[in-house]
Amino acid sequence: MSTLLRTRSIDALIAASEEPANRLRKTLGPWSITAFGVGAVIGSGIFTLTGTAAAGKVEKIESIFHATILDLALNGTHAGSMMGRPGAGPAISISFLLVAIACLFAGLCYAELASMIPIAGSAYTYAYAILGEIFAWMIGWDLILEYAVSNMSVAVGFSAYLQDLGDNLFGIHLPAAIAYPLFPVPGQPSGVFNVPALLITLGVTWILVRGVRESAGANTAMVLIKVAAILIFCFGAASAIHVENWKPFAPHGFSGILTGASIVFFTYIGFDSVSTAAEECKRPQRDLPIGIIATLIICTILYGSVALVLTGIAHYETLNTDSPVATALKALGYNRLRVVVTFGALMGMISSLLVYQFGQARVWFAMSRDGLLPRVFSRVHPKFKTPHVSTWIAGFAVGIPAGIWDIDTLAELSNIGTLFAFIVVSAGVWVLRRKQPERPRGFRVPLVPLVPLLSIACCLLLMMGLPLITWLRFFAWLAIGMAIYFTFGRKNSVMETGKAA
Repeated sequence: MSTLLRTRSIDALIAASEEPANRLRKTLGPWSITAFGVGAVIGSGIFTLTGTAAAGKVEKIESIFHATILDLALNGTHAGSMMGRPGAGPAISISFLLVAIACLFAGLCYAELASMIPIAGSAYTYAYAILGEIFAWMIGWDLILEYAVSNMSVAVGFSAYLQDLGDNLFGIHLPAAIAYPLFPVPGQPSGVFNVPALLITLGVTWILVRGVRESAGANTAMVLIKVAAILIFCFGAASAIHVENWKPFAPHGFSGILTGASIVFFTYIGFDSVSTAAEECKRPQRDLPIGIIATLIICTILYGSVALVLTGIAHYETLNTDSPVATALKALGYNRLRVVVTFGALMGMISSLLVYQFGQARVWFAMSRDGLLPRVFSRVHPKFKTPHVSTWIAGFAVGIPAGIWDIDTLAELSNIGTLFAFIVVSAGVWVLRRKQPERPRGFRVPLVPLVPLLSIACCLLLMMGLPLITWLRFFAWLAIGMAIYFTFGRKNSVMETGKAA
């Protein structure tokens, strides 16, 4: 049991990252880090979930496995039942603000640990230094799932948006065989392989291998384009706002605002990926806290602005569609603005894909350097100083499944994985304050243990709102991970062999 809970000292982790063979190039500053965060958080969800959360929805629960734990506990939901979720209405902007406050609790915890332990593995490394090897493995294995499933979904979504844009602008129609996956969701056309999903993933991978400076530059450019698209929408559509659409502002009261918050919470997921860039920061003790907190502030302002404009140009009850912004603009006859929004959504998905692939490769790299994964994943390119092997493998691990499956049904696995990571990080802050209170901290979470406890409580509540089938799939993934750990990772760990990668 003692070997499962063995920890690596923070000083040893930092020393290992400074070894010439393991060293990554430090080129990122606060602006690049903030752009990474905004790039990860703002994807196509700003143009889709905003309308859904405002309008609310009614879902049919096909089986007990697709009901949430809260539904089962409070309502006794059974097969074939209908579950109504009243929307927030125009008050969805308040929902975004509440979610930002909840995320800020976890963001503050990430900021403190990232400033103390500026290592590429993010929550995995924090768990290794604070809670023990078994917890580190669990969270690392969980992060691999989170990043991979998220990017598979983004790659499939990018393919759909790209084809829609090509159809509307140029009348280009890709053959179904190369435009759709072999196993689509019910009701969608099938093909042989979704080629655009693979190509965009490999294109992003190539950029990431070339260097972190090049990756950061490409991401910053895409972030500026998508922020510009959001601002163009807000200012361009502002003249069509009818104040009557904002009445009543909160048609379902506070319960509707909370329901909207539960829907849009997942549009904020991604700010934690900022911490995976810790080893490539020039001044991580300063830059990482700035990047995390600035990301949350910027994204909240942009989300709130889109929400107010969207519910001002169309009545909230008409927004429960797959593309509410595009639908509202089409009804107004703003077709040029609709193209701008679609292009902005494409840029949003590419930048999200880039940041998540960046983070996934760094987690694999950190776990390999600690001996828990094969050492090949921790190889650093002699010229570009990037973990090129893990980056390419991560690219194919995302691109090939995205070409075969439409994995929307598995997308909630990334949500439960993210929330689990938030809990571990929040608990880590509290534990480390008790174990090493005198250790220098570039940033300190205020009101410990209150803030970490609030973060944990918010995450647990949101996890209980996920379907039971998501929990079962999550535990199945962890079980596979445990089998790998006990057959490989435990025996090859640096803590076991004493040999660094």
